[in-house]
Amino acid sequence: MDNKNDQDIDVRSVVEAVSADLSFGAPLYVVESMCMRCQENGTTRFLLTLIPHFRKVLISAFECPHCGERNNEVQFAGEIQPRGCCYNLEVLAGDVKIFDRQVVKSESATIKIPELDFEIPPEAQRGSLSTVEGILARAADELSALQGERKKVDPKTAEAIDQFLSKLRACAKAETSFTFILDDPAGNSFIENPHAPSPDPSLTIKFYERTPEQQATLGYVANPSQAGQSEGSLGAPSTKTAYVPNGTIGATAGHRAIAQSNSTDISDNLFRYSAPEEVMTFPSTCGACTEPCETRMFVTKIPYFQEVIVMASTCDSCGYRNSELKPGGAIPEKGKKITLSVRNITDLSRDVIKSDTAGVIIPELDLELAGGTLGGMVTTVEGLVTQIRESLARVHGFTFGDSMEESKLNKWREFGARLTKLLSFEQPWTLILDDELANSFIAPVTDDIKDDHQLTFEEYERSWDQNEELGLNDIDTSSADAAYESTETTKLP
Repeated sequence: MDNKNDQDIDVRSVVEAVSADLSFGAPLYVVESMCMRCQENGTTRFLLTLIPHFRKVLISAFECPHCGERNNEVQFAGEIQPRGCCYNLEVLAGDVKIFDRQVVKSESATIKIPELDFEIPPEAQRGSLSTVEGILARAADELSALQGERKKVDPKTAEAIDQFLSKLRACAKAETSFTFILDDPAGNSFIENPHAPSPDPSLTIKFYERTPEQQATLGYVANPSQAGQSEGSLGAPSTKTAYVPNGTIGATAGHRAIAQSNSTDISDNLFRYSAPEEVMTFPSTCGACTEPCETRMFVTKIPYFQEVIVMASTCDSCGYRNSELKPGGAIPEKGKKITLSVRNITDLSRDVIKSDTAGVIIPELDLELAGGTLGGMVTTVEGLVTQIRESLARVHGFTFGDSMEESKLNKWREFGARLTKLLSFEQPWTLILDDELANSFIAPVTDDIKDDHQLTFEEYERSWDQNEELGLNDIDTSSADAAYESTETTKLP
């Protein structure tokens, strides 16, 4: 009985350690648990640790002394990320080195190989830390584990599985090309980029907003009505859209209203150009905890640029805040490349509007970020560089651990030092925003944008592939154009 109480204390200590903000020095917890193979008692060890610049993880290892069963698992003890992530790794035939890339698969991640119509669901290999080769080898071993019994019961199915295993093992030996897709709605999975901080030609990363179904799978209540709010409860958010005129908000009150949802820098930058004529408030759902919250939106015109829509949300339940900048008006016919020559410390204070389709290039560092990497933002040149540094540490931070080669680690440290030097302005450098939809902007320091010789704008024709990725090739406006022309013709006397 005493041993049972001791084990209960250990489990509680594990939960308290996970909830606490422990970065190092966490003890090893040992609990007695039942073996699922022989039904005898085995031993499970828990260790809470923090992978540098990545995530807080809980490592568990089970071992049964009676039948020799062993199992280990990695669970993420930190928070779920605001957006899901999808890694797409193109594996070419004969490329053996790519199989050594480290892979972190969380308990909510799915691995797909479209060429084989093969999928590893979240409940399989859940919470694993391995390599591309290890993931494929383990999948092949698990599929072939019961082939002997299967051949006796269902020979046709066993033969089909044998044929599939030959294809899977051919992929694991780099005999054929295939695509390795890691999709995690929680955003806690990872595939190593050995070329970081430079772009990886074989690896693409996309971040996306979770669907209500994915929210429910992660344990969040997808329907706000299920969150414990009764229909007649007081303080329930209104379902009506509220319009606040400029006479009520005004320029001064507008600062305060938007600052409740945005950072001070963002609100100051926005109101530097014009105060909103109308701020619209409407109910929405928090992207982190799915609790009801409010979103504020207004439209403003930026000189030398275009009309933009500013949206800002804040959640009183979990504290999550988010701000987005969306372009207004029609889709431009051409893309735009903006080049800023940063020559003095005051250039770091220039206002920057980066849309979610804009890529960032800094030639002096050989740094190139694809469109959508940082999302849309309103910031300054200094703030943009800071965001790049934090994003690289978050996305590629797992490779900073003690398993990384010393040469690669020194490369990362050198790159981080060079990136920091940009903010201290030890030498001139160049910032380039390449936006396929021409929805980005860098503010001039002169009254007339033509007098700012450090800032250049270049328009270019989008390629067919760029239009295809943006979905513009499938847009057919012929019916609408015909209807518009017929209406205009009817109005004529």
